[in-house]
Amino acid sequence: MTFILALDQGTSSSRSVVVNPQGEIISLAQQELTQHFPQSGWVEHCPLEIWHSQLETAKQALQQAGLRPQDIAAIGITNQRETTVLWDKSTGQPLHNAIVWQDRRAEAFCETLRSQGKADLIKQRTGLVLDAYFSASKLRWLLETIPGARHRAKQGQLACGTIDSWLLWKLTNGASHLSDRSNASRTLLFNIHTNQWDQELLELFSIPANLLPQVLASSADFGQCSAEHLGHAIPIRGVAGDQQSALFGQACFHPGMVKNTYGTGCFMLMQTGHHCQTSHHGLLSTSAAQTLEQPEYALEGSIFIGGAVVQWLRDGLGAFEHSPQVEALAASVPHSDGVLFVPAFTGLGAPYWDAQARGTLTGLSRGTTMAHIARAALESIAYQSAVLLQAMQNDNAHSQHSPIQQLRVDGGASQNNLLMQFQADLLGIPVVRPKITETTVMGAAYLAGLGAGIYRDRADIEKTWQAERIFEPKLSRDQADHLMNQWERAVRQARTQ
Repeated sequence: MTFILALDQGTSSSRSVVVNPQGEIISLAQQELTQHFPQSGWVEHCPLEIWHSQLETAKQALQQAGLRPQDIAAIGITNQRETTVLWDKSTGQPLHNAIVWQDRRAEAFCETLRSQGKADLIKQRTGLVLDAYFSASKLRWLLETIPGARHRAKQGQLACGTIDSWLLWKLTNGASHLSDRSNASRTLLFNIHTNQWDQELLELFSIPANLLPQVLASSADFGQCSAEHLGHAIPIRGVAGDQQSALFGQACFHPGMVKNTYGTGCFMLMQTGHHCQTSHHGLLSTSAAQTLEQPEYALEGSIFIGGAVVQWLRDGLGAFEHSPQVEALAASVPHSDGVLFVPAFTGLGAPYWDAQARGTLTGLSRGTTMAHIARAALESIAYQSAVLLQAMQNDNAHSQHSPIQQLRVDGGASQNNLLMQFQADLLGIPVVRPKITETTVMGAAYLAGLGAGIYRDRADIEKTWQAERIFEPKLSRDQADHLMNQWERAVRQARTQ
């Protein structure tokens, strides 16, 4: 019993991997997840599809590894954050599709709270900005919209949670209604200083406290996966939201260490240790994955459209058939020829927090080709990430932490060498890609491994982390500054649509 089964329930797919004690992935199974867009700006997933696809990939991963469920010491879970599910306690059936983190339907209510001057209170308690991105306004919408939901919630008949809580409930057949601090810290309802649900915030969003899960550290006893699901009861010992899990999987355990995950969106986190650092440059303070009772924190910047811009080129414009083809298309021209693409399809995240911004293409000429647009699309991911790191460096200058030395990268688009080199050029520091770029799922595996005693401590985990390639910056700082100034001008245009 020295293997770990790690479940990674993401925005675009459900995946499961089996990890050996050396920190190596020995099997991986994946299923795409159907995206539902009922109205403009609305994004939903089917909770039962999430559950069935996650369970099926877990079975496939075990089969591929040639292992029995008895060989698994523990299960770890990592998940898309902020996505919200409301379900019936007695039947385990969801009352509505899950409302995905990208969904903007609750923006009007958030604007109402902003106009009432509630944003500062929320930021002080939660470290977050008041935005429809987070879970509380989504949950309020469900309670207000589904007939009878609020009455049934008050009667104690319903449960809610982020995707980790939903999976824990299903895996344990309703025995565990739990979450971890990293996921709870993304709801706008959790006080990250006291590690408790905040009564005043619950009242602000009209959320009955009995709906909510109990919150544990990220490496803890989350119950047992029922034997009926995988053929043998397996303890669940690690849970973390995907970005905090990736920070843990990148072994960013020391203050000032930074990782960026290039997925559907992009998410940059800097470890700040036991100090909850307040950003003065548009970033969020959030709970990091925690292995102890003592709180740990991170600064975070989120980009709503990262790798999704490549999907849009593929599906919306028909620029190519398969996403990996974007690198060759972009590399077929030496530069973007002045084309800049701001992919603000759902507004702009950190550090702008502008829900009204819309996507723009600027610098077009008669000589512009799809290759230039593809290159500009890739470069937009690096530009947005560079803005986040600048904000972190500015915040870091006022702290006791050492300067940011490097950026550790992971996620699908981190395999794109052209993008990673351009990222290093803009930042002026090395970009380091690890041998295992599946760091999100590895974080869940490490947390479960700690909980099961496979790893003694974080030092054990640090030994398993290895760099695969280091991208050194090649541009002069003057050139990089010129490019960043052009980018900011394009962003200003996107914000005045």
